Amino acid sequence: MSPTENQPPNSTASSKIALPEGTASVGIGLFIAGVSAYVFFKIGQQALGQDGFKPIVAMWFIAFALIPGFFLPIEQEVGRALSHRRAIGEGGLPIVKRVLQITVIMIVALCIAVIALSSQINSNLFDGHEAVTWCLLLSLATYAPMHLARGICSGNARFGSYSLIIGLDGAIRVLSCAALWIAGVTNIGAYALTIALSPVVGVLIAGFTGKLNTEPGPEATWAEVTPNLGWLLLGSLFAAALVNAGPITVDLLGHDAPPELVTRFGNAVIFARIPLFLFQAVQAALLPRLARLAAQRRLSEFNRGLKQLLILVVSVGILGTFGAFIIGPWVLQLVYDGGIDRRTMSLLTLASSLYMLALAIAQAVIALRGHARVAIGWCAGFISFAVVAWLSSNDLYLRVELALVSSSLVSLAIFVISLKQKMSGDTLFDDASIIDAFAERPLE
Repeated sequence: MSPTENQPPNSTASSKIALPEGTASVGIGLFIAGVSAYVFFKIGQQALGQDGFKPIVAMWFIAFALIPGFFLPIEQEVGRALSHRRAIGEGGLPIVKRVLQITVIMIVALCIAVIALSSQINSNLFDGHEAVTWCLLLSLATYAPMHLARGICSGNARFGSYSLIIGLDGAIRVLSCAALWIAGVTNIGAYALTIALSPVVGVLIAGFTGKLNTEPGPEATWAEVTPNLGWLLLGSLFAAALVNAGPITVDLLGHDAPPELVTRFGNAVIFARIPLFLFQAVQAALLPRLARLAAQRRLSEFNRGLKQLLILVVSVGILGTFGAFIIGPWVLQLVYDGGIDRRTMSLLTLASSLYMLALAIAQAVIALRGHARVAIGWCAGFISFAVVAWLSSNDLYLRVELALVSSSLVSLAIFVISLKQKMSGDTLFDDASIIDAFAERPLE
């Protein structure tokens, strides 16, 4: 429990909680990262064609299911623990050393698992391109330090560097992909390598400029760095898996289908995420205010702010779904050479919008120390996805679309119930949980 939890609502300690203030720069970084995904998919398909780009699509969605799923909780806990130490005037170097041990163990365990399954992954998902499998392994080793570096930057309120790491990851990937295309390179492994190496530059710049330095301090116990790590890890794994499950499932269920079907569905999923990417950029500006209100126990103002955020989320979701129905197929035809109908675009955008609403409410539940409930909600959503994708239809796309919609609805229902119960009970906002909630972004 945080040392400020039992203090009066307007205490000096509660008003000085280390919460993100560089929200504009964080929003810019997230926006660049979002836009870069669309550009990368466009350039890659120009270079390799929809057929040839299919293994890259599979690697993309697998990587960004595994990486945030395992390493976003590391980022969250580093940021939370460093923020707490900074607030009480203690150095955080022992925190970083402790978490580094956990990170290395996770990397090794994941690499062993991928190597053990490499033949199945290579043949079933990457069309026999072994280089893509090795790039997936390399991605685990490069993105883990990126998340650790982001946690260090956020915990020390270095949000310019935090944004730089996020933005450069996307920018470097796009520039590298464009250079390969211009040079006429058609080797699939080279394009996979741009995904694996893109986070390195931002981390190196942050390191060389001293933005990852932390001061020595008292020894860190495991309890200090892992109070919610288990629940955060479980929730993050299922949340990241859900948001990336569509193209992977199409690939697995349609193993005899033409490869371009996976690429086209991946294009549609990326396009359907536009509302979600916009929300992530906007929430970077909105959540700090909600977090401060929660930290200061100004519950009526927090409720009003949360309602405003949810109204914004619902509005963006409705507009996004309506826009996908009206112009979605036309935009996909213009940007990615089409191949997707109005139904698919509408259902995918609806699923993305429901996921966005579920994510917003999940953040409020986490702020109320509901880490376990959020983990259960995402887990239930994933189970729903698997069942509906298995039983719902013989149409390859439709069964995945329905699974995505139903999974977001299940998670959303659990989070709404949890939030109502938390808000009507005597649960107090916890400083550490508020920071966990701010960092809850299972979408890369």
